[in-house]
Amino acid sequence: MENRRVVVTGLGMVSPLGIGVEANWDAATNGRSGIGYITRFDTSDFPVKIAGEVKNFNPEDYIEDKKEIKKMDTFLHYALAAGKMAVKSSGLEITEHNAERVGVLVGAAIGGLSTIEKYHEIYLNNGPKKISPFFIPMLIINLAPGHISMYFGCKGPNSSAVTACATANHSIGTAFRIIQRGDADAMITGGVESTISPLGVGGFSAMKALSATHNHEPARASRPFERDRDGFVIAEGAGLLMLEELEHAKKRGAPIYAEMAGFGCNGDAHHITSPSPGGEGAARCMNLALKDAGLTYDQIDYINAHGTSTPANDLAETQAMKTVLKDCAKKVAVSSTKSMTGHMLGAAGGVEAIFSALALKHGVLPPTINYDNQDPECDLDYVPNVAREKSIKVAMSNSFGFGGTNATLLFRKYEL
Repeated sequence: MENRRVVVTGLGMVSPLGIGVEANWDAATNGRSGIGYITRFDTSDFPVKIAGEVKNFNPEDYIEDKKEIKKMDTFLHYALAAGKMAVKSSGLEITEHNAERVGVLVGAAIGGLSTIEKYHEIYLNNGPKKISPFFIPMLIINLAPGHISMYFGCKGPNSSAVTACATANHSIGTAFRIIQRGDADAMITGGVESTISPLGVGGFSAMKALSATHNHEPARASRPFERDRDGFVIAEGAGLLMLEELEHAKKRGAPIYAEMAGFGCNGDAHHITSPSPGGEGAARCMNLALKDAGLTYDQIDYINAHGTSTPANDLAETQAMKTVLKDCAKKVAVSSTKSMTGHMLGAAGGVEAIFSALALKHGVLPPTINYDNQDPECDLDYVPNVAREKSIKVAMSNSFGFGGTNATLLFRKYEL
């Protein structure tokens, strides 16, 4: 039995670049940065003062009941908002007749860290009786798909992936598989995150993972593949897609942004944080996605890279792309939209999958901004600083996480 074809019919996004897909796409294609000074807490004692905070987000715009808002961590607010956007843009009406065929698979890397911090302080100051009965549901990751499913009445598969920075890609890839094999007709899927908090920033700072040399110029801090990169910029948000079986989508006249063609996932088995030497694991992952899609390396037109702006990751990914692309390596356009959004951790792959689908739809490749000086070892075409108009047929999106977990998505331009 042949796998069913799967298409992208809805998009929803909340990021440092804006609220909604249109605002994000406009910012990304115009090379605008969403990075600024941290406003959530006092950074006086922190070596890092900058982050990609979501701005001008009002949860009441998406959650009518103010009491419900108070029962959710911020990452759940973002999940519901992006979920509602994705469903609305897809035009899919979820009713009692199709509810069991519509599922939700949304993950986060860390979940409600700020809620943990808040209630730990409450416990220390006032004792256990002051801990809210909603404390646990406020912070656990699977309440992201839980709230979305409850709002829309989705009774199909419901779960979360939790694989660090590869979370959203694993979520999307698994949702893709669920539809392919016929266990659902539509899936709301992607990733969400909100961990710009003292422990979040402090923890990544202690690892020396964050950029600490551009506190005076936040917008220039995230510089993937560039010679002077020194770490990633922590960010937050959500990127959710509606995936749908092709005939199901066509029958109702759904908008189709792209076709999802393949998914690859594997492990480095190397180190808790560092990529495997030469990007060996990442290269295998990309090849698995190509094999799954029935495509060859010379058919790839564009790669939305993991591109975190850390020295080791960007080098390893470049080496992996060279291994996979072979003689085409210098011809394929590669960009890291993290140069503008910062690194949204568990939400990153969702946002980047959306950018990949839009690149296929509109024939515009977002740039890698802050690309001033070439790293001799990172010498591919990173679409430097300015977006590029180019009609493409196949786009790849990479996400690699701590623990050596890798996930690659492949999208292609939808054709009858």
